[in-house]
Amino acid sequence: MNSTVIALLYIVSSVFFIRGIKLLGKTATARKGNQISAIGMAIAVVTVMIQKEVMGSWSSNIMANGYFYIIVAIALGSLIGAIWANRVQMTGMPELVALFNGFGGLSSLLVALSQYVYESSNAIAHDLITGISLGLTIAIGAIAFTGSIVAWGKLSGKMFKKPFNVPAKNQLNGFVAVLGLVAIGFYAISTNVYGGMVAVLFATGLFLLLGFTITITIGGGDMPVVISLLNSLSGIAAAFAGFTINNTVLVVAGCLVGASGLILTLIMCKAMNKSLLALLFATASGAKKSQAAGEAKEPKAASVEDAYLVLEAASSVVFIPGYGMAVAQAQHAVKELAEKLEQNGCEVNFAIHPVAGRMPGHMNVLLAEADVAYEQLKTMDEMNPQMANQDVAIVIGANDVVNPAALDDESSPIYGMPIINAFEARTVFVLKRGKGTGFSGIENPLFTNDNTLMIYGDAKNTISSLASEFDDD
Repeated sequence: MNSTVIALLYIVSSVFFIRGIKLLGKTATARKGNQISAIGMAIAVVTVMIQKEVMGSWSSNIMANGYFYIIVAIALGSLIGAIWANRVQMTGMPELVALFNGFGGLSSLLVALSQYVYESSNAIAHDLITGISLGLTIAIGAIAFTGSIVAWGKLSGKMFKKPFNVPAKNQLNGFVAVLGLVAIGFYAISTNVYGGMVAVLFATGLFLLLGFTITITIGGGDMPVVISLLNSLSGIAAAFAGFTINNTVLVVAGCLVGASGLILTLIMCKAMNKSLLALLFATASGAKKSQAAGEAKEPKAASVEDAYLVLEAASSVVFIPGYGMAVAQAQHAVKELAEKLEQNGCEVNFAIHPVAGRMPGHMNVLLAEADVAYEQLKTMDEMNPQMANQDVAIVIGANDVVNPAALDDESSPIYGMPIINAFEARTVFVLKRGKGTGFSGIENPLFTNDNTLMIYGDAKNTISSLASEFDDD
């Protein structure tokens, strides 16, 4: 197949990617966007496999045939992905996404190292731009990989559970980054094969370390932003890998992922009232407990029967989901209760904070899975002006995103962070498993407000019991 047809297929693939990204911007079209992007990727993969450079790897000896290894890799990856996707619980999606980002970075890193081995074994001299591109692919891919492994460990609770502090973290990271960039520069201008090999291996090790030291001190409450940033880095690494191997569609796809991930990261930083630099250069991951006024007050508990009497008379109810809804897998029960309320003449909405849950869009995914109508999913900015008119706000396992300390307690670690103003509703029901402070470890004065009633227990059971009360009425 000639180069013109190859170029046209790459353009078609890129158009599919761009269109898919556009559709992913809205909940109602996200699934279609994902499908269109997948078609674009399929076109890109097939196009790469029929390029003459890849066709040249064909051999009658199956063990020396490049296509044999490509097909085995695709089959093995597809099998692992299919099994994993079917077995993973929705509560495990954040850490799974973190691993996906890590594997993306690792793939780009391996592509760069493979290209280096190919050039070295065939005595192919690289130009300065190609050398720098290869080095940056290694750098960014390595950071994305180890950073994602740390994020996975924190989110899954399997590693790095306790706050971790790296002494002189920023100075250490700066030194490691500069040393790694010097090694990349040396490789880019070096004509010595042995010196280039040492520089590449040295840079790889340094940037793998840098991904660890940057991420390890970031608190679990900031992980949604970290996941988004690592997603962006994996895309940027792929773009540089495209420059390294002269593949246009990889550059386009990488740039799209990198840019969209960075935009989402900045949006989430704004939603948390944090700068990206402040998050990355934080020196410790432990959040201090806020000593908000009213902390000593005892929260008022309510039974399901008490809550039903309030809900039965309500004309407007807003659900505010958090990670607790994912843990309890309560999204379908929430959908059922919402339908009961609507049948009772109540207006129902869902207020979604940009950083609710532990990955971007976590709550939207859960509620979409339960077939909650898209028009009922309101952003924080859409819902806050209406909050004072809501008869009931039902907070399901959320903490920081409804914490009034962010508005008026300067000693709170989340002071200045925009929140959903659940406290303005006439009555607030907070569904929690117990009296703990939640994932971030920050006290929430909302729980002791006069208009707040706590309903302790498994959120799914509580919501289902409330729905059953409507059936018994």
